Amino acid sequence: MTTIPLFPALMGAVAMASFVAATFFLRFWRQTRDSFFLLFSLAFALDGVTRLALALSHISDETEPLYYSARLVTFGLIIVAIVLKNRSARRD
Repeated sequence: MTTIPLFPALMGAVAMASFVAATFFLRFWRQTRDSFFLLFSLAFALDGVTRLALALSHISDETEPLYYSARLVTFGLIIVAIVLKNRSARRD
């Protein structure tokens, strides 16, 4: 019985979902010019690129921290967006 490696296909699907989310947030940013949506769009675009790179490459122990550092930046962008949005809401 042969097995089909699902990891690249699943990572490709997750990358596609991240790119779709990035385009939605980019569209909302273009309508409102709110930096919250821009930062979320950048975060999801970076996540999509990272997931695509994971799908297309063979992971070795030496390169894994690079992918996780990109995720750290992704989550950092999301945290910054939330903090900035909450700070601007308090001033209003």
